[in-house]
Amino acid sequence: MRKIELSYRLCSEREPAALIRNPLFELLLAVRDSGSISGAARQLGLSYRHVWGQLKDWEQTLEQDLIFWERGQAARLTPFADRLLWSERLAQARLGPQIEALRAELERTLALAFDPQALVLMLHASHDDALPLLQDHAASQAALHLDIRFCGSVEAIRALNAGDCVLAGFHVREGADGASVTARTYQPLLQPGLHKLIGFARRQQGLMVARGNPLRLDSLARVARWKARFVNRALGSGTRVLLDELLLQAGIEPGQIQGYLRCEPSHAAVAQAVASGSADCGLGTEAAARAQGLDFVPLASERYYLACLKSALEQPELRRLRELLAQPAWQSRIAQLPGYAPQASGQVLSLRRELPWWQLAPRALASQGQD
Repeated sequence: MRKIELSYRLCSEREPAALIRNPLFELLLAVRDSGSISGAARQLGLSYRHVWGQLKDWEQTLEQDLIFWERGQAARLTPFADRLLWSERLAQARLGPQIEALRAELERTLALAFDPQALVLMLHASHDDALPLLQDHAASQAALHLDIRFCGSVEAIRALNAGDCVLAGFHVREGADGASVTARTYQPLLQPGLHKLIGFARRQQGLMVARGNPLRLDSLARVARWKARFVNRALGSGTRVLLDELLLQAGIEPGQIQGYLRCEPSHAAVAQAVASGSADCGLGTEAAARAQGLDFVPLASERYYLACLKSALEQPELRRLRELLAQPAWQSRIAQLPGYAPQASGQVLSLRRELPWWQLAPRALASQGQD
């Protein structure tokens, strides 16, 4: 087993995806995509001799062949190199939330050195493709640094209630009523008059499937009937809540889904499992599916909210975030993500009006005041 060392670098801009880069995998990807050593060299902006030498060095280090070196033939990865590449991509996807949290912590700490006047806002949130974009946008446009900790929706709201963060990001299915799994999950955690919602986005969730949808999976009923290999999200995640609600609505028992107990920590990790061929499908966002070249079958529309305590609304960092979310520049940026649209972005929303699960008598409602 080869050992791993980690490092990071400072830069003016960064990629939205949280990745720890390694030159070996960039080389392998370039060879696979271009079909030749010379093509890989052009793609990476390196010389043929450098790429050839690096691949030979890596073969010696790993004591494994990486390339079929056949004169006059297109360069092809060996089965070992293919497995290595897919395993590394899956590991990156699984570790994405932790890598993102580490990056956010480093940026937050270093931001105080570069800009002592910068505002820092702690956010625990269900994993979402738009949040790293918001983190970058807020830092560059508003001197606001979002310290994001990705976790399940339930855990995020619990962290808010425990005072471990100022904002909690979670998502709910549109149209969920008081008898839904969604209501049973979130109603005990949120309290009208104590919590407020800030609008963020509307997004699509559905089945992520291989390109061309070779199994013709168009519903959870067909996933169950055809015993397609499914990959799930962890208990407490908003996507797991959504899946359980859709299964209940369709009259499908969890045990009928092959792979219900197999869990991955993020949409990206689910998408990578499907892209690698180790699963046939999984529930996730359209943005995550498209990022891996997968097809997407929409099943539900969701609202993604940012929850806070009512008492925190006028904190300077929260006011700045609300102003940023309401600006056309941000709303245009999030609209470019597949399956996303701004939804009341930056607006302070009534918990009871957005999530009408609390049935209070008029007298009780009047005694509490309007939230």
